[in-house]
Amino acid sequence: MSTKKILYITQEITPYLPESAIATNCRYLPQAIQEKGQEIRTFMPRFGNINERRNQLHEVIRLSGMNLIIDDTDHPLIIKVASIQAARMQIYFIDNDDYFKRKYTVADDDDVEFSDNDERSIFYVRGVLETIKKLRWIPDVIDCHGWMTALTGLYIKTAYADDPCFKNSKIVYSLYNDDFKQPFSENFVNKLKFDGLKDKDVSELKDVVDYETLTNFAIKYADGVIQSEASVNKNVLDFVNNSDKKFLSYPGELDVSVDAINDFYENL
Repeated sequence: MSTKKILYITQEITPYLPESAIATNCRYLPQAIQEKGQEIRTFMPRFGNINERRNQLHEVIRLSGMNLIIDDTDHPLIIKVASIQAARMQIYFIDNDDYFKRKYTVADDDDVEFSDNDERSIFYVRGVLETIKKLRWIPDVIDCHGWMTALTGLYIKTAYADDPCFKNSKIVYSLYNDDFKQPFSENFVNKLKFDGLKDKDVSELKDVVDYETLTNFAIKYADGVIQSEASVNKNVLDFVNNSDKKFLSYPGELDVSVDAINDFYENL
């Protein structure tokens, strides 16, 4: 088997954020896949509750400096990095004061979800893709973890379809029990659009975009789906099982599942 380049786009990683199914899996899965001989890159948002000094984050000037336009507003893209020494892993962080400075992740102290989570998701995914282009690192597989990464497949297969960095990339969407409560804003579809993305690409998002709608949309644009937690949204699971997507049902804890996940990547 030849070495593959695996890009992990995730919502959370421990120790930068508290342990959760996503954060823990995305701490140890990339390391385990790297130890299988694959080459990896890992991205997450630089949420404001991440302690930059303790975790030794620093800005990468050569990658920063671009502006992304969302809903007719320019938003500076800042890239930071840190290392998990024990795992020999470098983590890239997507940062922007408008979206990630607040001291919470996706909801405030009263568990009220932020009204701009839709824009934060758009900015995060596009920020990752633009950074990968600057790195000139061509991923064979892009594995997406958490609903904030759900738009990756859409952009890869529409706006970035002819980009040499992504034209042969396979998209994996990893499912978790990470439902959100507050549907995205009514203007979400218009915010999605930029060069290369057409009305037909987002026609299924014209109604209320809740968790199930967004996740099923991510699955539509994926080449494969992995159930990464024992319990996930039943309606989403039914959608996967009724689709023609390659699907790896919950393979168990990482110490026994890494071979199955690595094989799943290989067989895409």
